[in-house]
Amino acid sequence: MNTPAHPTPSPTTLRPLIDSQARRLQAAGVSYGHGTQSAEDEAAWLVLWRLGLPLDCDLDDPALGERTVSADEMARVEALVDERIASRKPAAYLTREAWLQGISFYVDERAIVPRSFIAELIVQGDIDPWLERAVAESGRADRFAVLDLCTGNGSLAVLCAMAWPDAQVTGADLSTDALAVARINVDRHALQDRIALFESDGLSAPELRARGPFELIVCNPPYVNAQSMAALPAEYLAEPELALAGGDDGMDFIRRLLADAAEWLTPEGALVLEIGNEHPHYEAAFPGLETLWLDTSAGDDQVLLITRHALTQWQAPA
Repeated sequence: MNTPAHPTPSPTTLRPLIDSQARRLQAAGVSYGHGTQSAEDEAAWLVLWRLGLPLDCDLDDPALGERTVSADEMARVEALVDERIASRKPAAYLTREAWLQGISFYVDERAIVPRSFIAELIVQGDIDPWLERAVAESGRADRFAVLDLCTGNGSLAVLCAMAWPDAQVTGADLSTDALAVARINVDRHALQDRIALFESDGLSAPELRARGPFELIVCNPPYVNAQSMAALPAEYLAEPELALAGGDDGMDFIRRLLADAAEWLTPEGALVLEIGNEHPHYEAAFPGLETLWLDTSAGDDQVLLITRHALTQWQAPA
């Protein structure tokens, strides 16, 4: 007779169930960073999603915390957490959903799990002063252009379209698989008339020329250096390597981008670029380039802004 992986669970309430699954995740040593930062948050996500409850519900609400969970519901939660532990896939790949700045996005293994800090800058209006200056100079207030380069699942393109109703948004990515996921999200948020998607290796696609020049380019590129790639937890290795690996110092794609970006921007346009934990490598690779570091919830060394003027004045290292 086969012994089940778990004994038949007895009914419980929601809070003890979340706590028990958090202990399981912690004991298994899984890694986070794809929408959660702790075993407790990850367990709450998986439990609430499996039970069909809102992910933003108030777990401190006594009525919710004391909600009875049946033996069948507990078994389904246990199976989902089993899969999370065994597969080491990010929870977003198991639920087929990720949240960024309160907006829901579809995601699967074809695209990186969205988590860019550029999202909070878009939603909070931190980029608006530079964008407004560029739009005023170009005189295209009713049809200005924004490019989301390395769009992945399209989340930043969607947030740009939501934040700036007069923007003509373009999403571009080298991966046709990622673009298929981006299409799902553009359609899901009914932004087909506002966002166009194109396959492009950096800024190379001829379709981008017709969509520009751009008042703003946002980009969350592959920037993880080779040493860090070799040490990534399994959860990150479950994502497309193309979206992560940035070469020996993480700057391979960014070198190409900074060499080309000026000609794709309007005179007062700007590039907003995420580089994660690669600040030292960025500084070493681009000496003398005037860079403005933007404050995010992760600090002031993760996301930067470069104006077209700064790019045209900069002399790239030989």
